[in-house]
Amino acid sequence: MYEFFASAARMSWFEIGMLVCFAASWPVSIYKTWALKLGTAKSRSFILLVAVGYGCGIMHKILYSFDVVLLLYVFNLVLVLIDLGLVAYYRVLERSVPAQQGGTGN
Repeated sequence: MYEFFASAARMSWFEIGMLVCFAASWPVSIYKTWALKLGTAKSRSFILLVAVGYGCGIMHKILYSFDVVLLLYVFNLVLVLIDLGLVAYYRVLERSVPAQQGGTGN
């Protein structure tokens, strides 16, 4: 366990910087999804592809480069899954609201 936290010499500081930047931007995306309450405003396939990418990063860290950066990958994946969950939730709500009909009804 000590080796997990004492691996600063092998960590990629550029990788950490990338993950910190991504972690700073996901809350903004989550807030926009929550505030607009629109599931159709975002591509589910894009968000899912990003989640798969983080999953691949997590697997790489576990199998080949086990260090504390793994926690950043997990944190980012959780944020992405929250955003994906909100998008799915609001899409269900949008489908349950009947479409408004145009015209005067004559």
